[in-house]
Amino acid sequence: MKRFIFTERNGIYIIDLQKSLSYIDRAYDFVKETVAHGGTILFIGTKKQAQEAISEQAARVGMPYVNQRWLGGMLTNFSTVHKRLQRLKELEELDFDNVAGSGLTKKELLMRRREKDKLERTLGGIRDMGRVPSAVWVVDTKKEHIAISEAKKLGIPVVAILDTNCDPDEVDYPIPGNDDAIRAVGLLTRVVADGVAAGLMARSGAARGDEKPAAAEPLAEWERELIEQGTGERAADEAAAAPEAAAEAPAEAAAEAPAAPEAAAEESAAAEAAPAEAAAPAEAETAGEGETEQQA
Repeated sequence: MKRFIFTERNGIYIIDLQKSLSYIDRAYDFVKETVAHGGTILFIGTKKQAQEAISEQAARVGMPYVNQRWLGGMLTNFSTVHKRLQRLKELEELDFDNVAGSGLTKKELLMRRREKDKLERTLGGIRDMGRVPSAVWVVDTKKEHIAISEAKKLGIPVVAILDTNCDPDEVDYPIPGNDDAIRAVGLLTRVVADGVAAGLMARSGAARGDEKPAAAEPLAEWERELIEQGTGERAADEAAAAPEAAAEAPAEAAAEAPAAPEAAAEESAAAEAAPAEAAAPAEAETAGEGETEQQA
């Protein structure tokens, strides 16, 4: 991790944000291309700081997610997990309020309701996942080491936040960042979800056979935030420079004011000189005519 660290302050390592930005672009492009070619991304984050962001962003782009407990074999033993998903769908079809119509006793319905709640809590995020994902997005590689181990066994690429206590060799597409801060986790998860959305748009365009030149891609929300922040800083600099410009303007006007009478005097002198120059040729012609008459 040393190559991703900018400096150390009071025993805390500061990550180089310039490298983070370049690795974000690399991960974004990979996610976009994977989804554009028909792949799926599994969002994984069971720690408290990541649960909400994982569920919201994955649901926004229609991707599977795990934000509760990771069950061992969820990838390497997916056939068994798929059977449990079928069981969950069967339980969801039951009407637990209609005891008479279900043909079950109250106790049996209660047991099935508890089974349904448990399956929904652990497998609800991957309810519609019919096969192993094409790639996984992981928050906190230390906590999700079992998921990463299963992904590596199956050759599934791993995209993950890489904190200062993580091993870079375990991740195929690392993003150096803080996996303990809620805002950092939310921002990076949103970037990955934006990459998924861009890939889905590219996939739908390819399915329609669009041959029109692609329009400029709209900026992602995180990109707009950075641009707005830079615009605000420039506006503040311009506002600070405005009083100085206003103070310089009267001085320049005062310096130009004395020059105005001098210019007017020069113009009047030029005007007086013009008739004198015009009269000189006329006098010369009159003198010439007088000399001609005397000779005659």
